[in-house]
Amino acid sequence: MPEETSGKKQLNNFQQRVLVGIAGGALFIGGIYWSQWTFAVLFLALTLLGIREFYQLLSLRGFSPNYNAGIVLGCALFILVFLLQLNLVSLSALYALPPILFFVFISELFRKKEQPFVNIALTLLGMLYVGGSFSMLPILGFLNGQYSWQVIMGTLLLIWTSDSGAYFAGKTFGRHKLFPRISPGKTWEGWIGGAVFSLAVGYVLSMYLLDLALPYWLGIALIVSIFGVLGDLIESLLKRSLQVKDSGTIIPGHGGILDRFDSLLLVVPFIVAFLKLF
Repeated sequence: MPEETSGKKQLNNFQQRVLVGIAGGALFIGGIYWSQWTFAVLFLALTLLGIREFYQLLSLRGFSPNYNAGIVLGCALFILVFLLQLNLVSLSALYALPPILFFVFISELFRKKEQPFVNIALTLLGMLYVGGSFSMLPILGFLNGQYSWQVIMGTLLLIWTSDSGAYFAGKTFGRHKLFPRISPGKTWEGWIGGAVFSLAVGYVLSMYLLDLALPYWLGIALIVSIFGVLGDLIESLLKRSLQVKDSGTIIPGHGGILDRFDSLLLVVPFIVAFLKLF
């Protein structure tokens, strides 16, 4: 009887993961595809929730990041970059960033918390790790001057397919551990399989998503295969250091925002740098 109950529970968990994955995927794809405004609302919400989740993790270990300042300023950074792409504000608005960042220092004077500079550092870390990365997505969305979903959607597709390729290659051929201290399940064979699969998908994308030529899609695929894994490992390192299994529970059956977007957070800055420099 206990085995039957356990089996039903596993089936229910799997069904929940599938249903939430389908619904979330549809919402996600629709938000990016529909318009620049739905894209902005979607990722502004993810920025807010992601920074909040990061601070909640730190609070579990007794740290005291400044939730309000970090969330407000992280979201303000996303909005600023988005408005810059629409030419609704000028580049001179970037001069406001240093004073805005120092607001975190000033606010700590009034919080009366222990280890004030640890709190400041962790508050800024959340803004940079989550808010800074998500804030670079509008640059990809407006790469050619007008909003287009192609580069963002293509990047996400490459991340998902790279993960899938790595999983199946690792299950089939995995022998040599990639980073056993942090993520015992990852193997070199899995990483190579994910990279090959990602490059193949990048080639296919170049035939249908014409905003970028083949060399750029292959470059993005290579960046995803390298820095996507590193982003995953960094988030695993964070969770291990804080002794938690998942970053949150906001996505039923899938964990938290950081669990789902760990690869994207590290990949996006490198893709932006690649496309802008080359």
